Amino acid sequence: MALSNEDTLKLNVMLHSGIDAVRIDESRMTLHALSGDTESRIELHANCRADQYLKQVRELISGHVLGSPGGYPVFLRRWTRMGQARDEGLAELLMLGEPEAVVAVSNAPGLTCELARRAWWIDPSSDNARRMLANPQVAGSEMGRVLAVHLVEHLAFETEPQQMVDTVRLVLQPGLIDDGAREKVWASGARRNAYRVGFLQATPEDLPEPSPERGDFATTAVALMPLVEAGNEIAETLHRALGGAGQTYLRHAEGVLRKPANQDVVVALLNTIGDYFAPARRVDPLLRDIAELLGCVDGLCERAPDDVAAILEHAPQLRAELGAVLLLAGVSDALVTPIFAHTTAEGTLMRRKLEPVTGPLFEQFAILTNSAKI
Repeated sequence: MALSNEDTLKLNVMLHSGIDAVRIDESRMTLHALSGDTESRIELHANCRADQYLKQVRELISGHVLGSPGGYPVFLRRWTRMGQARDEGLAELLMLGEPEAVVAVSNAPGLTCELARRAWWIDPSSDNARRMLANPQVAGSEMGRVLAVHLVEHLAFETEPQQMVDTVRLVLQPGLIDDGAREKVWASGARRNAYRVGFLQATPEDLPEPSPERGDFATTAVALMPLVEAGNEIAETLHRALGGAGQTYLRHAEGVLRKPANQDVVVALLNTIGDYFAPARRVDPLLRDIAELLGCVDGLCERAPDDVAAILEHAPQLRAELGAVLLLAGVSDALVTPIFAHTTAEGTLMRRKLEPVTGPLFEQFAILTNSAKI
């Protein structure tokens, strides 16, 4: 069956009048077209099965836009959801009425603010907003603020922890939401601590509810600053951890680790902690045993390569803190993979099973936050 004469005429008139984007409502058999700020609509009159008819509609559009009715499937096989669509053809992809084409455009490095506006008109979903906010150009634009407002408004309806983490991390990019919205999201994190992981990822040096620097910070700074200025990354990481921002980070990270909601939050948090201390990483971050990680750190301190030896020489009183930083730098989700491979537990039972890993981590937090040590 061919398209009805009425639909063929209307579609051809639409395509030749100049359009920017096409959206197809399959449930209502309606095609919407965007031209500038003007939206038009065509009611489709299927004369066969709806899916077959819509396939013909998309073939007609593809023939006009790409020059071949089969052009879209050929291109689709080359695209992924990882941003590999060719930048020069992004505008045309938004005219095809294909959901996967919108995904490809939203992920593309060459996404512009205008293309983001069109892609948002086609698919105003939270998934699409997250994809586009990952693009720095979009995040720094007025369109970025539109996407961020949507994500904050719909955050309460998210059910997947990783999507919560990603949403919070993305909307906390500079200039996207105001202080009131930021405070509201933070407060909601008391019930959904996946939000707090998003804060730890996005603004580790500017977290709410700040803590003071450690009690001996002034003294340790005198010993560490010459090494920091000389480019010693481990000394710099240790210095940062003992300052106010670092103490705040450690307190909030520990708070989430003591009561993670589920396995996804644990995985995201451990990777976040490892990333925070990454400049001091001198051990394999893929170690799957906490005892082995502790042994590697002890061995590193004993062998004392140049950057470690310099700290032990200038600040021998910080040997324990140095070990804590080196260990936390080696943290990743690999430490809990053997545990999660044998359980789907959540809540209290999950936390009990994690104690062999979390216990040593809490000890490192305690070493770094011991404000009584002068």
